Amino acid sequence: MRPKFLTVLAALAVAVTAAFAEPALAQSERATTIETNARDAFTLLKENSEAAKRLAVDAAGILVFPKIVKGGLIVGGQYGEGALFKNEALSGYYSTAAASLGLQAGLQTFGYAIFFLNEDGLNYLDNSDGWEIGTAPNVVVVDSGAGASLTTTSARGNIYVFFFDQKGLMAGLTIEGTKITTIDP
Repeated sequence: MRPKFLTVLAALAVAVTAAFAEPALAQSERATTIETNARDAFTLLKENSEAAKRLAVDAAGILVFPKIVKGGLIVGGQYGEGALFKNEALSGYYSTAAASLGLQAGLQTFGYAIFFLNEDGLNYLDNSDGWEIGTAPNVVVVDSGAGASLTTTSARGNIYVFFFDQKGLMAGLTIEGTKITTIDP
């Protein structure tokens, strides 16, 4: 009886992974896809958020994760890939990942953009061995209420995070413990 249960559980894990995995792409094609998706998502964010549009003008760099898949049933996880832009030029590719344990159930997708308003924030990203957002100095999560009045003169932190395009059935969004790592797609 036990081997049958393990077989079913393994098959279920493979099916869930396959359902959310993108087809294998050639390395350069994957990089182009990440960049295009990040640029498209960032354009949409600026169209829907005046604060993001205003901060983008003076930001030293903007790291955009266009689609992050988050799921869990007691044990949860999330993963996504994105691109860093400096003065609108592509600067590098990154992944974001997190794991959690607790009372949770559901599946959702969302994106987020991290605005680095000065070189100190970018240096922190570049010089850390896998950057944990929750431990970074002066990180501010911008919600729609705060974003309505946010300008580059009222912005006091080094790093601002905007969530966008949330879909699915999982309560709560957090960036605590989210690890960001350089990738080479």
